[in-house]
This record gives sequence, structure tokens and C-alpha cells, in this order.
Amino acid sequence: MKKEFILPEEDMEFLNEYNSTWEAIIELRHKWLILNDYPVPEGYNIKSTVLALRIDAGYPNSQIDMVYFKPALIRVDGKPIKALANQPLLGTVFQRWSRHRTPLNPWRPGIDNLETHLLLVNNWMQREFQIR
Repeated sequence: MKKEFILPEEDMEFLNEYNSTWEAIIELRHKWLILNDYPVPEGYNIKSTVLALRIDAGYPNSQIDMVYFKPALIRVDGKPIKALANQPLLGTVFQRWSRHRTPLNPWRPGIDNLETHLLLVNNWMQREFQIR
């Protein structure tokens, strides 16, 4: 597993407990955290995926934004998932979910981290079925 950059200690502890197959890579000057075998809730075409997060400069004071999946998530009920785009990464294409924090749920430096962002990602995946 590649570890091309260092995450804050609390993130590395969380990752080592939660997902032992994570990677930290740098591609085209961007830092990416890759979580293999990430569980997907029921209602989608697959049970697990590769999840990617772009870790921008300034993290953990600056927020993590959006989420990227490979293979792409598709709802088994055939309803479309909105605000998607393709993201070239690792010599393949990931599905980018354009989801963002809101003024009611801003990034809180010193409080929010990788674990809280993944809680938000899980909420986005489950909320998809509540909004359509």
C-alpha cells in the first residue's frame, strides 16, 4: 500500500482501525486518500467500492470536499443520481459526487477530520434514497 504523504495522526489511527487497505498517493500534484473495499449501503449496484478523497493543501484546517467512487454507484431502482461527473484518477475513471458542506454544516477546523467527513459521505449515500 502506497503512503506518499503523511496524514494527521488522528486520521492515521482512524484509518488503521477502520480500513487497513488505505493508500495515500500523489497524482498530478494532488494528494488523494484511497480506501479500498469501502462498504456501500443497500440499494446500489455493488456492495463495496474504492473510495477516493482529495486532500487539499491546508488540511486539516481546510475542508475535505466531495467524494469519488470506482466502480460507479448506480441505484438498483433505476433512478438517476444527480450531480455526478467523471474524474480521471489512477489511470482509470472515478465517479465524482459533487456534494458539499452547507452554511448550516460548515467544516470546523480542530473538530472535523477524515472520520467526520466519512460520516458525511455515508449520510450522502443514504440520503440519496430520501430525496428521490
